[in-house]
Amino acid sequence: QLQLVESGGGLVQPGGSLRLSCEASAFTLAYYGIAWFRQAPGKEREGVSCLSSSGGSTNYADSVKGRFTISRDNAKNTVYLQMNNLQPEDTAVYRCAAGDNPCSDYEVQPWDYWGQGTQVTVSS
Repeated sequence: QLQLVESGGGLVQPGGSLRLSCEASAFTLAYYGIAWFRQAPGKEREGVSCLSSSGGSTNYADSVKGRFTISRDNAKNTVYLQMNNLQPEDTAVYRCAAGDNPCSDYEVQPWDYWGQGTQVTVSS
């Protein structure tokens, strides 16, 4: 069964860090672009970051630039989102998505596969 599974979420204090993982099963993640999205209660889904299948192109939301880093480990069939200097406004459910999409407008592209999400809560 083709699926993406996120992990690494949790409760962290402001200024703290988390690393989210997105692991694929039954398909090779290296052939796909990967994007991270988040959705906070009462808010629309927001694109966070994107990494092209080649790894040569990335894109970040302005709100996370300089704090978040997306990367992939093809040997582990996993994509990561390193999140540093987390703030309360980063609190949301984070989901990864995979597809044959460019990163230039990843926020509006249709993605083929989605994970269920992992909760990130930033609070003191």
